[in-house]
Amino acid sequence: MIKKLASAEKTCKLCRSDIFSGGFILIQTRILKQTKTGFLNFINLLADIFIPIIPAIVAAGLLMALHNVLAAPHLFMKPSLIMAYPALKGFAAFINMLANAPFAFLPVLIGFSATKRFGGNPYLGGAMGMMMVSPALVSGYHVSTALANHQLPYWHFLGLPVAQAGYQGSVIPMLAVAWLLATIEKQCHKRLPEALDYTFAPLITILVTAILTFVIVGPVMRDVSDSLTAGLLWLYQTSGAFGTGVLGLFYAPLVITGLHQSFPAIETQLIANVNKTGGSFIFPIASVSNIAQGAAALAVLFLTKDKKQRGLASSASMSALLGITEPAMFGINLKLKFPFIASMIGSGVASIYLGLTHVLAVSLGSNSVLGFISIATQSIPAFLISCLISFSVSFSVTYLYGRRQEVSEILRDADRQPADNVATTN
Repeated sequence: MIKKLASAEKTCKLCRSDIFSGGFILIQTRILKQTKTGFLNFINLLADIFIPIIPAIVAAGLLMALHNVLAAPHLFMKPSLIMAYPALKGFAAFINMLANAPFAFLPVLIGFSATKRFGGNPYLGGAMGMMMVSPALVSGYHVSTALANHQLPYWHFLGLPVAQAGYQGSVIPMLAVAWLLATIEKQCHKRLPEALDYTFAPLITILVTAILTFVIVGPVMRDVSDSLTAGLLWLYQTSGAFGTGVLGLFYAPLVITGLHQSFPAIETQLIANVNKTGGSFIFPIASVSNIAQGAAALAVLFLTKDKKQRGLASSASMSALLGITEPAMFGINLKLKFPFIASMIGSGVASIYLGLTHVLAVSLGSNSVLGFISIATQSIPAFLISCLISFSVSFSVTYLYGRRQEVSEILRDADRQPADNVATTN
């Protein structure tokens, strides 16, 4: 009897242990799922904010690239074009003004887009952005200099000094302010009577947001923004070619997961502070990765005899070389697997070269062979060489390995598999 009781007690302890372990694992799984979901939601949030304003940034960036072409020496001849042809000086100055305006007033664009995404009135967000870049403030580009020289003016709110600092070219401060504004506006709509809501909700929203922005949120977020920029520069300068090579190797898998949607926010921050950062190191890497995908798909064109697959490989490869990789990546390379791996290798090798030659983009644009337009003028030859490296390595590895594979049969099997799954489900 005693033995039976001891055995039963031991069994209960084991059961409790299993239940505890199972519950702990279940909690861990839920936390991981929630973390993953939260992270993906954050990525989607950034994409929703920045995708609408990318055309404006691209246009400004290409105008900046055009100004660089006009003003850069040793590009077409020893002197720059504006030095060789003085009649172009006025036009170059005009282009420079157009190029700088969207970056200087970037908080207005972000304020409109972000406030709309956060559920607030986008026009109030745009207005708040205008206030943050008011000409009455010290330009955000000169705040550090003014602080160092003790020339930054201050307001005094009940004895509290508030810096008259602008936020030209800022990204993170405006994102935080847009969320704050949308939150305050929603509370005003909830709490104010309908008769007063239309008049006083905008007033209270703007006034409270402005005070919090210049007193607390702006200065803190400026420090966060500067730290992020400094951190990215440190990472790029410290890791060098190794870091760019790793990013180039894994850029295509990042595209599959959708994590690349967060890059426009980072690139905008780097390009808006081009005088400090030199430009974006992500854009050239994205370009050679896309070219690698196109080259791998093009190699499949020479490996398969199936007319349908040849047509798909032909159109998909040209599309990828011009910056649209989805047809090549999902229609060809991932189905066969080895072209995708070959494209990763080609992108990684080319990105190492980008790191060695310090190629940076001064604007956003097409992540493709046409991307040279967005590259700093002195780095265009190195960028074109990296594109050639990416294409050559990806094409060669895909073709040489693919000659040993029954490519047409693999593609047909891949196409048949989804149909078989549907038939089985039905």
